Amino acid sequence: MILATDLDGTFLGGKSIDKQKLYRLIRKNKTVKLVFVTGRGLETVIPLLNDPIIPNPDFIICDVGATIVNGYTLEPIDPIQNPIEQIWPGELKILEHFKHVTNLQHQEVPQQRRCSFYLDDENLIAQLSTLAEQLGCDVLHSAGKYLDVLPKGINKGSTLTKLINYLNEDTEKVLVAGDTLNDLAMYECGFKGVVVGNAETALKKEVANKPNIYTAKNAGAGGIIEAIEHFENLAAEMEALDEISIHKESSNVPQLLMLYHRFPYETIEVNGEKQHIPPKSPNGILPTLQGFFANGRSGVWIAWEEVNKNNAPLRNIYIDKEKYPNLMAARIGLTKKEIEIFYKLFSKEAFWPTIFAFIDRAKFNHHHWDHYVNINKLFAQKAAEQADYNAIVWIHDYNLWLVPGFLRELRPDVTIAFFHHTAFPSANSFNILPWRGEIIGSLLQCNYIGFHIPRYVENFVDVAKSLFPVKELEKVNCAPRYLTYSTALGVQQMTTLIDTGQNKVKLGANPVGINVQYIKTLMQQAETQKQIADIKQLFANKKMIISVERLDYVKGPLEKVMAYEQFLNDYPEYHGKVELVNICTPPAQGMKIYEKTQHDLEQAVGRINGRYANMHWVPIRLFFRSFPFEEIISYYAAADIAWITPLRDGLNLVAKEYIAVQGEMPNARGVLVLSEFAGAAVELPYAIHTNPYDGLSLKEGLVQALSMNEEDAKMRLQRLYEQVSYYDIDYWAKDFLQQLN
Repeated sequence: MILATDLDGTFLGGKSIDKQKLYRLIRKNKTVKLVFVTGRGLETVIPLLNDPIIPNPDFIICDVGATIVNGYTLEPIDPIQNPIEQIWPGELKILEHFKHVTNLQHQEVPQQRRCSFYLDDENLIAQLSTLAEQLGCDVLHSAGKYLDVLPKGINKGSTLTKLINYLNEDTEKVLVAGDTLNDLAMYECGFKGVVVGNAETALKKEVANKPNIYTAKNAGAGGIIEAIEHFENLAAEMEALDEISIHKESSNVPQLLMLYHRFPYETIEVNGEKQHIPPKSPNGILPTLQGFFANGRSGVWIAWEEVNKNNAPLRNIYIDKEKYPNLMAARIGLTKKEIEIFYKLFSKEAFWPTIFAFIDRAKFNHHHWDHYVNINKLFAQKAAEQADYNAIVWIHDYNLWLVPGFLRELRPDVTIAFFHHTAFPSANSFNILPWRGEIIGSLLQCNYIGFHIPRYVENFVDVAKSLFPVKELEKVNCAPRYLTYSTALGVQQMTTLIDTGQNKVKLGANPVGINVQYIKTLMQQAETQKQIADIKQLFANKKMIISVERLDYVKGPLEKVMAYEQFLNDYPEYHGKVELVNICTPPAQGMKIYEKTQHDLEQAVGRINGRYANMHWVPIRLFFRSFPFEEIISYYAAADIAWITPLRDGLNLVAKEYIAVQGEMPNARGVLVLSEFAGAAVELPYAIHTNPYDGLSLKEGLVQALSMNEEDAKMRLQRLYEQVSYYDIDYWAKDFLQQLN
C-alpha cells in the first residue's frame, strides 16, 4: 500500500489517539510506503523528520507538487524533478510580472519552483491566470485566500502520478488523503482517495461524484484509518490493522490532558546524554495520574523542561512508549532563570505565604507577576494546541491559576478541571493579593474545581463572592466523612455548585489518598523487615517519636522543637526513655526564604541536645536530607508515635503514610498526634488533635500519646487504618473525574 497524504489538517490533524494509531500502524507494517504531499516548502517539512512520533516518509512531494525528494536522504528524484526545473521561470520573474496587481500580497515563506500569494479578491483570478499563462505557468487558488503560481501542468496529482509510475507500483494500492482544494489534483488521477472530516467545503463538492473517493466522518488521521477500513483491498494489506483499529468503546473516551509543574519522570545525564527515569518517590501522585493512561487512553502531559535558551523548540516525546502508547509529553522550554523567578521566587514569596495565611511574609513583585502571566499563557497555548475537540484538561495547583481563563478563550469546547494540592485561604487572607480578581476570574472558567477538604471549598466560595456576583446553588452535608464542629477546619455544609452569571461551576472536596497497596508490597520485603528490626534495636527500651516534614516555616518545625524542650523540662521522668527523630527534607536549591528557618531550627536542637544529652541518650536526632521512601517506611514502622504538627498544611500525606505502615505491623499500636490545622485532621477523627500554635497543647498531645494504654492505641490505629486504606490514591483520582463528569 502507498499512502499519499497532505500534512496540515490531514496526516497531522485529528484526534491525538487517532494519530498515534495511524503512525504506529505505518511503522509496524513494513510493506506500507508513505508519501507526504504538501503545499509546504521542503524547509518546513524537515523538522517533522526529526520528530520521533511521526513516521518518516519514503518520499516527500512539496511546494504543491513542484519539489520531490527522497524522504530519507532528501536527494531530489531527478527523473521527475529535472523536467519541472526546466519549465520554471523563477520567482523573480513571477514577482516582476505580477507587481502591478493590487490586493496581491507575496507570501515570504520557504519554497522552490513556485510563488505564493495571499489573495482575498476572487475576481482577480482570471487576470492572474492570464499573466501566469504568459510565463508558462498555472495558478491555484485555495481556501479562499491562497494563490500559488506553479510550473505549467504541475500540481500534487501530476507529480504523484509520475512517482507511482517511476516506482512501477500498482495504482490499486494507492490511497490519497487531503482536506483542502489544493489537494484536488490528487483525486483526479484515478487513485482511491479519502476526504477527511472537517475538510474544505469546496473540496467536498468537487469530489462528490467521483468514483473511489470516500468522505470520512473523522477528522485528520482518524479519517485515513476510516478509509483504510472502508476499502477492503487496502485493509487486507494492513496486517496490524485489527490490533489497533478504532473500537467504539475507546473512541468515546475523551482525550485527557494533564497540566502539572513537572513530568512523571526525572531527567538524568549519562555519558553526556539525557535519559528519563521513573520518579524517586513511586508512592506519590504522579504515578497515579499516569495510571489513567495505562489502558491506552489518549493523553498529553504538559509541563516545563529546563532549556539553555529562550524559545527553544521542543517536540513531543513518548513518556513510556510500552506502558502508555498513547501518552505524549508536550514540553514547555523554560530557562533556569525563568524557572527560578516563576517557581522559586514569585510563587513562593507571593502565593505560598498567602495560601497558608502567613500574610506578613508575602512579597509582591509586579514584574515577576508579568512573568507568571506569560508562563501561564504558554501552558494555555500548549494545551489549546494539543487538545482534541471536547478533551478534558486537568490543571494542577496554584502555579497555573491563570491557565483556565486563557484556555477558555482559546478553546471554549474543552472541559476544564482544576485541583488545588495546597490549602485555600479565607477571604481576608487571599484578598491581600493584588491580582485576586484575575486569579478568581480565571478559576471561574473551570467546569470543576477540587480542593482537599470542605473548609477550603467554603473559603473559595467566600473569596469568589467577595469579588463577583456569585450565587450558591447546591450544598451537601459534610458529615459523616468529615469532622464538622470538633476541629479547627471543620465545616457543617459544603457548596457543590455556584452560578457566576455566565456559567455554572461545580466544586468538591477530594482529599488525596496514598498508595496503600504499594506500602503493603514494600512491607513484605525482607530488606524492609531487616531495616525495621535494626531501627527497633537502636531504640530498644526507648519510645521513638517520628516527625517527617519538608523544611518550611509553614510546617512549624521550630514550634514543635520548642514544645519538646518544654516537655523535657516538665517531665524529667522521660529523660533517656524517649527520642525525637526529626527528618526535615531540604527545599529545592535557591529557596532563600527557608534559610532562617533552618538556622533557627539547628540552633534550637543544638541547645536542647547540649543541655539534656548524655553518652547513652540524644533527645533529638535531626536530619537535613531526603530519605528514599523505602527507608522512610522503616522509620514509620519502628516509631511508637508520629508527631505531625504543621502550623498549616493543605492535607499532609505523612500522617496517612504512618497509619498505612503501622496497619501492616503485627500487634501495632502506633499513635498519631496531628495538627488540627492540617487538612487531613478532618478525615482522621481517631488521631490526637493538637493546636500547633499553643505550646501547651503540643506538649499535652505528646504526653497523651506516650501514656495511652495499649487497647486504646490499637483501637484508634485500626479505625484510622480503615479510613486510610479505603480512601486511597486510586479512590481520589477516580472520585475527582467522577465529580467532574
